[in-house]
Amino acid sequence: MIQSARLTHALLANAVFALILHLWFRTHEPKTVLHPLSLMTMASLPSAFVIHSRGYIPLSAFLISAVTLNATLALSILIYRLSPYHSLARYPGPWQCRVSKLWLASFAWGGKTHEYIHKLHEKYGDIIRVGPNELSIRDVTLIPTTIGSLGMPKGPMWEGRRLLPTKNFNPNNSLTGVRDLRRHAVLRKPWDAAFKPSALVPYEEMLLTRADQFVKKLKELLNTPEAEADLSSWINRFTFDFMGDIAFGGTYSLLQDGDPNGILAGLKRAVFAPSVAQHIPWIQNALLAVPGIGKDTRTFGKFGVSQATKRYSMNDSMKYKDLFYYMLEDLPPDQALPRLVSSSCLAIVAGSDTTSSVLSNIVYYLLREPKYLEQLRNELDAAFGVVDANGTIKLEALASLPFLNAVINEALRLQPPVPTGLQRAPARGSGGKQLSTEMYISEGTNVLVAPYAFHRSPHYFFPKPEEFWPERWIIKNPEIILNRSAFIPFSNGPSSCPGKLLAMTELRYITCLLFRTFDIKFAPEYNSSQWEEELQDRFVLVKGSLPAVLSLRRK
Repeated sequence: MIQSARLTHALLANAVFALILHLWFRTHEPKTVLHPLSLMTMASLPSAFVIHSRGYIPLSAFLISAVTLNATLALSILIYRLSPYHSLARYPGPWQCRVSKLWLASFAWGGKTHEYIHKLHEKYGDIIRVGPNELSIRDVTLIPTTIGSLGMPKGPMWEGRRLLPTKNFNPNNSLTGVRDLRRHAVLRKPWDAAFKPSALVPYEEMLLTRADQFVKKLKELLNTPEAEADLSSWINRFTFDFMGDIAFGGTYSLLQDGDPNGILAGLKRAVFAPSVAQHIPWIQNALLAVPGIGKDTRTFGKFGVSQATKRYSMNDSMKYKDLFYYMLEDLPPDQALPRLVSSSCLAIVAGSDTTSSVLSNIVYYLLREPKYLEQLRNELDAAFGVVDANGTIKLEALASLPFLNAVINEALRLQPPVPTGLQRAPARGSGGKQLSTEMYISEGTNVLVAPYAFHRSPHYFFPKPEEFWPERWIIKNPEIILNRSAFIPFSNGPSSCPGKLLAMTELRYITCLLFRTFDIKFAPEYNSSQWEEELQDRFVLVKGSLPAVLSLRRK
């Protein structure tokens, strides 16, 4: 009887340890898988010793103690997260999201987080609960206090988005990873300098050169009256090369040499693991260690390091001011290379992959809707004349072409290059954040801002919020809702895309060049519905192939 009572007391003590652990985890986010495992192991040991003293072998004693502790911990967490006493209990959302971020991670695994978040907003409203301690908002009045000028630092998801090898990663050097607003402002300064209007002249010259090469390579495919090409792949080569020109000194050319090392395919695979780990940052190292999952992320990170190292060695011989010129300016030597390394993967992904997805989407929607392609061509011909377009397009004139810009805006609206990944959280040590007069969130609560959900909301874009309809950007009609404050393809506030001006010039020019030079249509065997089905939310939008038939445009 005494032994039974002691065993009961040991198990009850174990349950108390579990409740204490729960209270601790509520305010302390784990950093790695080993962190919670070690704490739970240590918490299980006292009861395990008592159970062992009652005649159980050590392994059995430990297993009994560990199972009791973990079962109590899981039950405590489950009850609290589903209870009306949770600080986010009043916000609607699926019970699976309330219980664990594993549910959202499962949609990330399939690449469809953007579609799922959009559906949740359509069902539950503009402020919903998508995690135990995470909200997703679709209320334009909250943009200023979340991602805008009065907004919050980045949330913990960025700690799960590391692409660089661990030895090269320093969050205090990473513009995307840093969670302190003052440090972010310091890191942002050279990016703003590199993309200010007066700094764009050499980039625009590089754009014209690379675009000319791009068109020539496509023309080389025209050995027969009609030629088939994966336009998505060719566009990706172009944007990757152009990014390499403005960031790494043009040390490679995929347009010229192809991609024998599979860099572009590797990049698509590399963003898979971070897109899942961002929902549960402390599993990142474990996920990257899984064979077949982490290899591509590690390989891509090493590629970024190698490009940054090459560019650093070229600094004294550079003939023009590129992105990394501004990055290195005024930095002491011991900080220079680490800063370049920390910025390399951001430059690659943000400078090439996002633009490539937007350009590919523009091509897709125009091929799917030939009436809009004809309307665009009429505008371009009126502006530049019906001639072979090479050398006749004036970059400064493109911004004033209403239908061209409407087409680009509509593609950005329907398929923003970063569909859901704008997460913010109250500053550490702040206690919380007042988002509006009615809404206060405590520290430890994350807020997701999903451009994809904003852009398809009928509250902000009506009619036809789910359709490609460029006229919405041109027609003046009080019955048409066009809320530009809800249009956030380049984010908003201090973390908005610093390269927006250059990106828009690139989008305008390549769209103009492609459709003035070529007649393009879907390949005969291609089912156009595949395109949107194959788009994946991997923080950035990852696309499939776009088989198309090209021929020189008939005058």
